[in-house]
Amino acid sequence: MTTVLIVDDQPLQRYGFRMLLDSVPETEVVGEAAHGADAVRKAAELRPDVVLMDVRMPGMDGIEATRRIVAAGERSRVLVLTTFDLDEYVHAALRAGASGFLLKDAHAEELLAGIRAVAAGDAVIAPALTRRILDEFTRYVPAPSGDRDEDPRLGSLTDREREILVAIGKGWSNGEIAERFVVTESTVKTHVGRVLAKIGARDRVQAVIFAYDQGLARPNAD
Repeated sequence: MTTVLIVDDQPLQRYGFRMLLDSVPETEVVGEAAHGADAVRKAAELRPDVVLMDVRMPGMDGIEATRRIVAAGERSRVLVLTTFDLDEYVHAALRAGASGFLLKDAHAEELLAGIRAVAAGDAVIAPALTRRILDEFTRYVPAPSGDRDEDPRLGSLTDREREILVAIGKGWSNGEIAERFVVTESTVKTHVGRVLAKIGARDRVQAVIFAYDQGLARPNAD
């Protein structure tokens, strides 16, 4: 059973999500919130597996709410719902610690699969899709400064782990990484797990953000 907190300032939107989630036996809606501050409070109180988070809300928005929920270090993971015209907000939400995002007009099956993936500790966005979306996001992200100190987390990586991080930043799947480096997928999974642990990333999406921030990945790079 996956427990879910629905956060949206539109009552009809919350009602629609609740109707969908209540219709399947593997999910349980444990609460609703109409704005960010209420979402932070209820996430701490109810400790849901997944917080279904809107971005634009009165008062505290979904980005700040995501940042506070993730910073609390509890079990809850955040799945952001957005529309294409909010790309810059989605990037900010991912940077704040969201485990992924979906469009509000996603099919019911996509939403349910996304919730299951986030609850299991995975990123919702497929690696290739992650790259295409983040290529667009870099319009809103300043280029890394060439004279700044290297993040100490990079220094903790072995040469191979750094190569894996670059590959993740390029949006490669585990299968593509395995083929490029001539290793098994299970070996790649082991390396990916170590990379995530060393850089403090909750999932692949956060690793991609880190790779972009450190200048290891670039839009449309091969």
